[in-house]
Amino acid sequence: FLKILGQLSPEVNKRDGKYVEGAEPGKIINTVTNELFDKISVVPCHYKRQYIEWQDRGTSTGAPVAIHEADSDIVSQTTRGKDYKDRLANGNYLENTASHFVLTVGDNPSTALISMKSTQLKISRKWNSMMAGIKMKGKNGLFTPASFSHEYRLRTVQQSNDKGTWFGWEVQKIGPVANAELYQQAKAFAESISKGNVKAKHGETNKKDSSHF
Repeated sequence: FLKILGQLSPEVNKRDGKYVEGAEPGKIINTVTNELFDKISVVPCHYKRQYIEWQDRGTSTGAPVAIHEADSDIVSQTTRGKDYKDRLANGNYLENTASHFVLTVGDNPSTALISMKSTQLKISRKWNSMMAGIKMKGKNGLFTPASFSHEYRLRTVQQSNDKGTWFGWEVQKIGPVANAELYQQAKAFAESISKGNVKAKHGETNKKDSSHF
């Protein structure tokens, strides 16, 4: 995962076993390598939206109870709780989650997942609109190229509403992928996800990021 560190993230707490040297709210972290970034360039390879079912913290195993596809009728079975969460009859709640599978740009490109939910769904929609709005000229006229044809820069910005202040994503288009090898890697990753060979492992560590309002 590439996630944004928040005030409550264990990685920024020096007394926590998961503390990462140099970590502070607003930085981006690769949760596998613990690399920290102020901004990072990525190539988007695949997008998926799902409803992830969680138990409340303290009773959960740290893993989702279930993952429901976007076209599921599961949302119609929920009621809005006092905590503004969409609750099922069994007491669990659903999180509308947008997953952006990407390839990081750099000396050693690596596959990663950016999970956007809650306030960040707006950013996800904006990014998807950006990708859909790209037009290139082909032999049969204008067409919208695959998402992995372009590179984007991600950084964080402070956001707030009546519930608090947090850091969220900001996405900027850089331009077409110029490196042929990077393009082929991104294309192969996109095809692998489409075939169902890649499964995202959503975990509780991903629930503590600062975009949880």
